Amino acid sequence: MMRFFAGNRVTLLHNGAEYFPELGKAIDNAASEIFLESYIFENDSSGRRIAEALKRAAQRGVAVHLLLDGFGSKPLPQEMIDDMTRAGVQVLMFRPEVLSFKFKRQRLRRMHRKIAVIDGRIAFVGGINIIDDMHTPKQVPPRFDYAVKIEGLLLRAIHAAVRDLWTRVTWTHLRREWRHTKGLLGAARPCGDQRAALVTRDNLRHRRDIEQAYLNAIAGAKQEIIIANAYFLPGRNFRRALVKAAARGVRVILLLQGRVEYVLVHYASRALYGYFLNAGVVIYEYHKSFMHAKVAVVDGYWATVGSSNIDPFSMLLGREANVMVEDLGFAQQLRQSLMQAVAQGAHQVVRERWKNLPLAQRILIWICYGVARFLTGVFGYGREQEPRNL
Repeated sequence: MMRFFAGNRVTLLHNGAEYFPELGKAIDNAASEIFLESYIFENDSSGRRIAEALKRAAQRGVAVHLLLDGFGSKPLPQEMIDDMTRAGVQVLMFRPEVLSFKFKRQRLRRMHRKIAVIDGRIAFVGGINIIDDMHTPKQVPPRFDYAVKIEGLLLRAIHAAVRDLWTRVTWTHLRREWRHTKGLLGAARPCGDQRAALVTRDNLRHRRDIEQAYLNAIAGAKQEIIIANAYFLPGRNFRRALVKAAARGVRVILLLQGRVEYVLVHYASRALYGYFLNAGVVIYEYHKSFMHAKVAVVDGYWATVGSSNIDPFSMLLGREANVMVEDLGFAQQLRQSLMQAVAQGAHQVVRERWKNLPLAQRILIWICYGVARFLTGVFGYGREQEPRNL
């Protein structure tokens, strides 16, 4: 169940230009303990910068825990991992890739969270991997993304979540001697006046929590829903919720990826455009650069920032983490940023033009959607009727 904590200060961070300086400063100020989880940890300028900060922390006696996904961070050179390990950084891989040629559903259960917790008193949650988002070949940098810096009572839930996952992974790696600082649990103190909740997704007790948080917010919307999501292929319940909101007069805006990054998801999601456009949903595609954001704002008051896409891989298979914030100032700041992105880097999908899409594109869209439906059927997410309008 989602639990909101009062007494927080939640700071919105735009892209790596704001995120990495704040994260690096927090690591350099750490006195006792650091947890860092990332799907991707790249051997680039940003990755090396954070790696050096983690090494410095470990060398001055801070207990540093670095948890990376075995698929997303597979390209990270072993020598870079060894260098951090020699400095005292504890590095673990979540489900390391061993036999990459085998297709199994278990291989798709990835650790997609992006969380950092320092001394149990400051945390970062969002969609930004440890990767240089200024490196966007053939695009205008930076990669479009968000994170939040959190101080306050919500740290108790975030700290517990990262400790729990670290403990589980250490047992699977038979590294039970890697312990964390027990005295820091509950160290968070009230800071600010914002209400916020951590919502995670796993394959045990919290399989539908993030999706349900979205559905509750959509069902309660009275004026406006803005969703910005990099990979958007929602199931039946999510689609119906958006259409029902539009039918009762709520302005529903989707800001989606306009650049082709993953062909299957890119074109499969477009099979839903006609369905949404006919219902009065407004769709924008972000073309300025690659969009990696996973955020939303409802009625200028409720907002979420996190790692979860609205697609089967995030909603059914991945370990994800989103922060939900109920605060007028924070929500308005995020809304303003999204509308600026719409004005400066997006193109609206016009219903009349979409209906006259060339046949070749329609065929590609339906082929990709058919493959996606087959896969989601295998995974058990979103078993539904085909959309009637392209």
